[in-house]
Amino acid sequence: LDAGSVDAVVMDPPYYDNVMYAELSDFFYVWLKRTAGLLYPELSMAPLTDKDNEAVANPARHEGEKGASAKVRAGLNYQRKMAEIFAECRRVLKDDGVMNLMFTHKATGAWDALTKGLIAAGFTITASWPINSEAEGSLHIKEKSAANSTIFLVCRPRPAQKPADGIQYWEDLEPRVKAAVRQRIEQFQASGIRGVDLYLSCFGPALEEFSLHWPIKRGQPKPIEQQANKGKRSQLEPEMTEQEKADLPYQVTPEDALDAARREVKAWRIEKLTSGSRRAQLDPLTEWFVLAWDAFEAPQFPFDEALRLARVVGLDLDKDVVGVLAEKKGSDLILWDSSTRATKGKLGAPDGTKSWIDAIHHCAHRARGIDLNAAKQLLDDNGLANSPIFLTALEAVLEVLPLSARYTGFDPVKAAQPAASDFEALENLRRLALAEQVPAPKQLELVLAELAEAS
Repeated sequence: LDAGSVDAVVMDPPYYDNVMYAELSDFFYVWLKRTAGLLYPELSMAPLTDKDNEAVANPARHEGEKGASAKVRAGLNYQRKMAEIFAECRRVLKDDGVMNLMFTHKATGAWDALTKGLIAAGFTITASWPINSEAEGSLHIKEKSAANSTIFLVCRPRPAQKPADGIQYWEDLEPRVKAAVRQRIEQFQASGIRGVDLYLSCFGPALEEFSLHWPIKRGQPKPIEQQANKGKRSQLEPEMTEQEKADLPYQVTPEDALDAARREVKAWRIEKLTSGSRRAQLDPLTEWFVLAWDAFEAPQFPFDEALRLARVVGLDLDKDVVGVLAEKKGSDLILWDSSTRATKGKLGAPDGTKSWIDAIHHCAHRARGIDLNAAKQLLDDNGLANSPIFLTALEAVLEVLPLSARYTGFDPVKAAQPAASDFEALENLRRLALAEQVPAPKQLELVLAELAEAS
């Protein structure tokens, strides 16, 4: 195609490491060679599909390479190939043309790579819209913390930068990124976007603001302990020049904008999950627990995303969460219910001195293992009924745990049943002892209203 000859490009690019298309295509390719290949032999000269030029993050293609890990190499390869694809799109696109991308991925690393490729190719993101693209009963997302929405990104060629424009500073831009997210988040939730999709939807406006003001750097160096991808950085440092190493603390990436978006969504969700009249600051571990259930709506979700959520609330995931509130299994994290924590001896003090989620789990475990009176006695012995922070924490937890069949008539998915038992125990305790202090869970009222309307 000639340069500047295309009005619009519409693309559904590979979603980072979600699907290895070429590997899956081998099955069909060998059969097509024996049918259509007879008519078009020039298209089936190779024994299998071309995997070297595929734009996916496939660590298996980089095993044995020196330097950075296969996973890091795969991510960089994806970023480079997408930048090449976007550069060709920019070449053929008219100056007033538009490129629409469809993208969804829970991992911010995938968004970071995609945005870097767009910026390197000379694009800016001018609009974003979340579209529900997955059926609730879809087999490949069933019982998983999967995203149901696809984010549509509208990209346009970046205007030529004037010398006077100069470099933008992150310290000035970050408040604008947060404001852009706050402006859109209520609209997204009102449209039925929830859970992890709410976070993903807000990546769009954050990246809009970020790409619009590129290039960006920090006025002050970012402390090492706050830097994301420290492991990736250490692997790549041997290949960097001295100047590149010196510039690292001042470097700003799309992931910084995504972290800012996540912090803004976190603050907004906590506000929505608790009563304004008695809102109290939750401790980081309780806040992380509430946000994890609120975002992923499942006890099992990607470890990397748990890590980013921990960073938002100021926790060390390996030290403060793993082995205390959850366990790592492969590339995922699995949340524990109250009984699992009790069995493993990982419940903290029942008075909440270490974390309010300990007090809540003690109450749930007592109610499930003994009876409600024993749980109420625990409330009285530790003065929990008079603690505004405990009451706020309980209210938030009841809004995010999966509902039990006792209240809805429908069994939750198997993996969520222990947590649903915690919900039932805590809701029974609320009705018995805390009905005046803690309002009924809004999520339960909504479900019951829907069931009543359906009947």
